[in-house]
Amino acid sequence: MITVLLVAHLLIAIALVAVVLLQRSEGGALGIGGGGGGGFLTARGTTNLLTRTTAILAVLFILTSITLARFAGSERAPRSILDVPQLPAQQQPVQPAQPEEPAAPIAR
Repeated sequence: MITVLLVAHLLIAIALVAVVLLQRSEGGALGIGGGGGGGFLTARGTTNLLTRTTAILAVLFILTSITLARFAGSERAPRSILDVPQLPAQQQPVQPAQPEEPAAPIAR
């Protein structure tokens, strides 16, 4: 379920970015874009369609984000921050090896 929702969330995010980039700039962005006459998607009806599509995709994006957050939080068992985690049982310490006697010095 989470995987299907995550894939849908990613597709909605990609579609939202695409729709926002298709919209005509209304200026104010450092003078970039939006100028000039004629071109792709300049009709008033298309602008309304893109605005509605952006709003719908934004709502879907927010809803899937909230749903994914709820699923992620429900998988963990609640616990208090005051609970001390149980440490594994202590093992017997290993005795260090006894040092060997030094070899007799070589006479020269």
